[in-house]
Amino acid sequence: MRPVACRPSPGVKSPMRWHRGWHPVVRMAPPTEGGLAMPTAIPLHVNGRATRVTVDDPEIPLLYALRDNLGLHGPRFGCGLGQCGSCTVHLDGRAVRSCVTPLSAVGKKKIVTLEGLGTPDKPHPVQKAFIAEQAAQCGYCINGMIMQAAAFLASNKNPSDGQIKQALAYNLCRCGTHLRIVRAVKRAAAGV
Repeated sequence: MRPVACRPSPGVKSPMRWHRGWHPVVRMAPPTEGGLAMPTAIPLHVNGRATRVTVDDPEIPLLYALRDNLGLHGPRFGCGLGQCGSCTVHLDGRAVRSCVTPLSAVGKKKIVTLEGLGTPDKPHPVQKAFIAEQAAQCGYCINGMIMQAAAFLASNKNPSDGQIKQALAYNLCRCGTHLRIVRAVKRAAAGV
């Protein structure tokens, strides 16, 4: 495998990503045949539907496949290190950071994104609660907050404020809407 340096290309979709300012992400390129990457079709089960994505590198983060190949924009690229939570999705009901989960590691697990959690006509109780409490300010972190809260409430139906704060401790919100987020999770717990 050879290293690939990443450079931004305005207006061009690319598997290359930048994070934390101007520092490039360097990753290993997939094996090649005659200098060209060999596309691989990977089956996925996303939001209740079977689908396939064709990628040059099966080790790309799940986040890139969801956003770039499937057009799902609920999970967001935040830190690229699994530290902020904006990329959170469910794998078999468990909240995971899709920016650090290799596509090849997903296997036959069921993926649920924010788009698959509920529908505009019938939102999930957590989505309803976040809307009712106006928990979003800029909205960038909300995907991660909702997905983490939904996974948490699936295993803890009557959490305390402390348990909610602990469950969401690794989901970052720079706008400071934490109090509204905790109220939204409490409201959702009453409706789940």
